[in-house]
Amino acid sequence: MNLSGLGLRNGISRGQSIDNKYSITLRGARNIQLSACEKHADVDNIVHVLRQRGLIQEVTSDELEKVSASESMSVYCGFDPTADSLHLGNLLGIIVLSWFQRCGHKPVALLGGATGRVGDPSGRSTERPVLTENEIEGNVQAIGRLLKDILQRNSALHGQSEDTVKVVNNLDWFKGISFLSFLRDVGKYARVGTMLAKDSVKTRLESEQGISFTEFTYQLLQGYDFVHLCKEEGVRVQVGGSDQWGNITAGTDLIRRLLGKDDGSQEPPSCFGLTFPLLVDSEGRKFGKSVGGAIWLSAERLSPYKFYQYLFAVTDADVIKFLRMLTFLSLDEIAGMEASMSQPGYVPNTVQRKLAEEVTRFVHGEEGLKQALQATEALKPGSNTKLDAQTLEAVAADAPSASLSKEQVVGLPLVDLMVTVGLQSSKGQGRKLIKGGGVYLNNQKVSEEFLAVKEEDLIDGKMLLIAAGKKNKMLVKLN
Repeated sequence: MNLSGLGLRNGISRGQSIDNKYSITLRGARNIQLSACEKHADVDNIVHVLRQRGLIQEVTSDELEKVSASESMSVYCGFDPTADSLHLGNLLGIIVLSWFQRCGHKPVALLGGATGRVGDPSGRSTERPVLTENEIEGNVQAIGRLLKDILQRNSALHGQSEDTVKVVNNLDWFKGISFLSFLRDVGKYARVGTMLAKDSVKTRLESEQGISFTEFTYQLLQGYDFVHLCKEEGVRVQVGGSDQWGNITAGTDLIRRLLGKDDGSQEPPSCFGLTFPLLVDSEGRKFGKSVGGAIWLSAERLSPYKFYQYLFAVTDADVIKFLRMLTFLSLDEIAGMEASMSQPGYVPNTVQRKLAEEVTRFVHGEEGLKQALQATEALKPGSNTKLDAQTLEAVAADAPSASLSKEQVVGLPLVDLMVTVGLQSSKGQGRKLIKGGGVYLNNQKVSEEFLAVKEEDLIDGKMLLIAAGKKNKMLVKLN
């Protein structure tokens, strides 16, 4: 990370006074109602909510439950720009921020524009690949848009102001701090013994690769993020995955050292850390990884259809746990679904469908869910769903396909096209199938034996879907 060129503009010295804005933010009376939280009759505050849903691993102090039940707090979760999209494993952080907001608190999503240039060693056995400045900036912009879209859209859906969602970038404060100033004003209060004792550091020290000084300093940088957000934004809670515990406690320790006075004339603000468990299935494998890679949250990286299908494929052993952790359905409703799974007449995958719908709606909105459901229906055996280009684009990677030129397709008898793309072995078989009512063009039944493909049959001028029987479908793309 480049810390050159600054001077911690007004530097932070131990015992520095806290401004009025900060004091008012932390000490003011709670004005935000807890109605969104209280609608869940089985809970009464955010810590209770998260604990009952399996979303708490560790908390730095039990006092958080009492404080969060009596006043509005600002809470942040950090997201480093290691790719141009977040993935399903990151979704828990967004879910937890959303729960805080529903219970009357103020969520802050932190983009690691600075820390992403260093690399977090937590949960890794090797150092992260170094990205270029342009790659990091592009990733920051893409992740920022994604976070705003999800958090603000869901805020509006539940009658909350989009203004209560804040997205910040830690490069905005680190770019003005010189290396020497950071060592003088922050580094002098970090104890090396404590830093070495962090699990993420110990694990890497014992590995064959070891740990670089750059990665070793990561916890100090993340710790300072908490200090800055506490002082400037009144943030008092940091949340993160269980692998972030060491980084989070580094922040609470720095707040205690930097924002309090030794003589007791100024107490540091009461700040808290909370971690949630990593998302794993019943076999202990990280949920959100597949043979094809990460399950991305960005529609540009992974279509809503494929995202939906991944969740729909969750096993019976995992689906109830994921409903608790990844959705906002009441616990009573989830318990009812769990009971239904053992009842006679239960239709397999009914609960999985609910999980897929709820999570896809949260991540991709109503339009994304609609696209996923249309694409799912379009590929069902015997489906007669009316197709559009968006739906076909969504299933393009999951249906057998063939690429032909427009000249090869328009005007060609459909039976000839079926033979060309391998759906039928002969024209005679194709005509026989048409007579039997088993051929569909764009999910519309074909009744004319010698039908030729017309230009208007092409969806958006570039593709069409042919079905031969209930299960055999072929997407024809024009190159």
